[in-house]
Amino acid sequence: MGALPRRKISSHRRGNRRSHQALKPRQLVACPQCGELALPHSVCPACGTYKGAQVLKVEEEKKKS
Repeated sequence: MGALPRRKISSHRRGNRRSHQALKPRQLVACPQCGELALPHSVCPACGTYKGAQVLKVEEEKKKS
């Protein structure tokens, strides 16, 4: 026979255990080069710079007229 709980876990105790499982919003910082929001410690997807150096070539979107 498997292990069974001795008594019912109350909703308060269950809720306290689950209180840390909620998703948190992502922390975004402004890029010092272009000002767009980007994840910290990563290459800016808008301008392709990291710590002031150009790392990626970013192609500008072509507008259809």
